[in-house]
Amino acid sequence: MDFKDIMRQMAERVAKLKDNLATEEATKNALIMPFIQALGYDVFDPLEVCPEMTCDIGKKKGEKIDYAIMKDGQPVILIECKHWQQELDVHNTQLARYFNVSKAKFGVLTNGVVYRFYSDLIDTNIMDDKPFLEVNMLDLKEAAIPELKKFHKSYFDLDTILSSANELKYMNEIKGIVAKEFANPSIDFVKFFGRQVVEGPFTAKMTEQFTGLVKRSISAHINDLISTRFKAAAEFQSEEASPEQHAEASNEEQVEDNGIVTTEEELDGYRIVLAILRRKKIPIERIVHRDTKSYFGVLLDDNNRKPICRLHLNGGVKYISVFDAERKEIKEKITSIDDIYNYEKYLLDVIDVYEG
Repeated sequence: MDFKDIMRQMAERVAKLKDNLATEEATKNALIMPFIQALGYDVFDPLEVCPEMTCDIGKKKGEKIDYAIMKDGQPVILIECKHWQQELDVHNTQLARYFNVSKAKFGVLTNGVVYRFYSDLIDTNIMDDKPFLEVNMLDLKEAAIPELKKFHKSYFDLDTILSSANELKYMNEIKGIVAKEFANPSIDFVKFFGRQVVEGPFTAKMTEQFTGLVKRSISAHINDLISTRFKAAAEFQSEEASPEQHAEASNEEQVEDNGIVTTEEELDGYRIVLAILRRKKIPIERIVHRDTKSYFGVLLDDNNRKPICRLHLNGGVKYISVFDAERKEIKEKITSIDDIYNYEKYLLDVIDVYEG
């Protein structure tokens, strides 16, 4: 079973069982231990998942962490558990104490519903105040699943996760700042835009006036982006339709929804293609994706005659279509989007074809 499907099953399990769990121990048994198992670890092997591991803190002896995931005899992930109804904010200092006296590089604070992942990205051996990743199983985001997969036993690589954690940390902080500024622009934010369109001094009165203008401009720009996306999808669908389909469409008195839904998995596949093509040093804006009812396409220069690959991910069986030097389409079965990496040579070579 694909890891994404496993995580979705875990999310369903949490929603189904949580209301029947009266104690922390029940939460651990019903929600947290299955989650650890979903990451590929044997919860019944103390050499792999050590329960109640001792973390002596100064003069305090016998302090214990709920679970420690072990590698080569050393803890790599500490997991502190709470009852599913408990708020986690008041418990991160407890996890920090355990983290700071251990050799683990990751700490997880969880109530079985929310999982917060911490590391020591700021000061070595001192757990950061803020998690670099937070996952709510009752609102499981598609983008969070690949990040969770990095903690799977089969994929666990310390350097890879730390690099990703550092990016996630800053991305989360930037997203928070952007959301705050979009909702309630600060004076500096307003002045940044206002001074680029107004000559001379930017007065307090103008700041007040431009605050509303900036908010409306941001909303208008977001709406334009959404409209452009829908328009491009509709035009592409129209270009691909046969003459007979065009004739049928012209006779229709009503325009129906095209039914195209771009999934997070398709976008994850697109990001993998981008990561591969960066080796060609191609500007990211030249690599464009277009979704259709039949497949999710990735194009060079937004040109239908320059397909890079096509992803077929919404059926029961997943496929990728790549193109050889003669631009002949080759359709191959894949088990997950990670298999896209196996077609790196095709993706790089087809760029050379298009670039002459």
